[in-house]
Amino acid sequence: MKRKLLLAALVMIAVAGIAQSIASLSAASLSPNLLLTLRWIAIALLFLYATQKKSLTTWIVVSMFIGAEIGHDWPALATNLRVVSQIFLQMIKTVIAPLLFATLVGGIAGHSDLKKVGRMGVKAILYFEIVTTIALFIGLAAINISKAGVGVQLPPVAGETLAVPKHTATEVILHIFPENIAKSVAEGQILQVVVFAIIFGIALAMVREDKRRPMLTLVDSLAEVMFKFTNIVMLFAPFGVGAAIAYTVGHTGLGVLANLAKLLATLYIALLIFLFGVLLPIALLFKVPVRKFVRAVAEPASIAFGTANSEAALPRAMEAMESIGVPRKVVAFVMPTGYSFNLDGSSLYQSMGAIFVAQVAGIHLSIGQQLLLLLTLMLTSKGTAGVSRASIVILLGTVGSFGLPTEPVFILLGIDQLMDMARTTINVIGNCLATVVVAKWEGEYPAPTDSEAVQTAMAE
Repeated sequence: MKRKLLLAALVMIAVAGIAQSIASLSAASLSPNLLLTLRWIAIALLFLYATQKKSLTTWIVVSMFIGAEIGHDWPALATNLRVVSQIFLQMIKTVIAPLLFATLVGGIAGHSDLKKVGRMGVKAILYFEIVTTIALFIGLAAINISKAGVGVQLPPVAGETLAVPKHTATEVILHIFPENIAKSVAEGQILQVVVFAIIFGIALAMVREDKRRPMLTLVDSLAEVMFKFTNIVMLFAPFGVGAAIAYTVGHTGLGVLANLAKLLATLYIALLIFLFGVLLPIALLFKVPVRKFVRAVAEPASIAFGTANSEAALPRAMEAMESIGVPRKVVAFVMPTGYSFNLDGSSLYQSMGAIFVAQVAGIHLSIGQQLLLLLTLMLTSKGTAGVSRASIVILLGTVGSFGLPTEPVFILLGIDQLMDMARTTINVIGNCLATVVVAKWEGEYPAPTDSEAVQTAMAE
């Protein structure tokens, strides 16, 4: 039944598209009411398919079509729907500061045994920073080359506050550090929240276990609650996305959909470049057995792609890395740490998304401004947990703190699931490779057999 409804909807979309093309290119005119009827029959079939599918992703995609059609057919009505998208935006914004604080503090203080693991901890963090920075630069280069956001014009209301504030170098540096964390949270100064969370996490890691544990429990609970909060707010996403697309199309026309396809292609190409141009050479450099690694990572990567959730693939990924000879102590340290500090696909997407927002807004960012944006993302991406759509939350906070408009982020929400599936897959592959690389770097890969371990112990 589901497949039949989807097939029927796709056929109707194709018929409506062909009819619209004939009306545009041919001298023979087709009735506007006929074209309108064909489009709404296609949307009705998509709506029925969504009711059968019962998937939030499906509803978001269908709402994008409905919003685009409302914006195209009734622009005046679409203007009044803007308040719906603003409600959704404000609810998402409430998640940003507590989510970042909780995930960063938990990620740092939860691994206070870095002193015990010594060299392995330093090497892992060094590897994470280098690779995620490369991912950020690839995303930045890709969106600057494709210019997927150029040509999409913001509606006039959204364009009232598009100026990027000018600051001296001293002001920029001072702006990084918070003077009042409550003020930073209230003003949405995401970088200041990150700096505070990092210092707080380091301080928490330095206190005694009996003092540290209650606070760790608190921030872990806070993180879980904020993820659940995000899930609740995302139930409103079809309405927010549909209203935002309706408002945008009502003011700019259907040309924005072509930019979405261009952006999606840009992301997939950039991720493939990162996979084969960065991760594969790293594997070859450290002499990782590529075929064995690919076979081991195939299942967790497919889980990540299907669910768009890195954490869903974590247990199987850890088992897979142990199965190819990575010692459990290395897997247990590097893999969870990587989920806070080594999300390569999310980092690449966030740099691309931030510049896309600037392009949509018609704002030219200088090289210095783009580098400062990358510096911010280097920190904020560390708070991106392996949860579906967390990157959107981080992106909203980052562009807002740079004075960029947040409305273009709604355009990304329309295809966020398709982007999330790809970037989450790269996150999982990158973390699996990091585990093998650190083990290889430490001289502990492949793990010694039981007989070898006994001989080593006897020799000592």
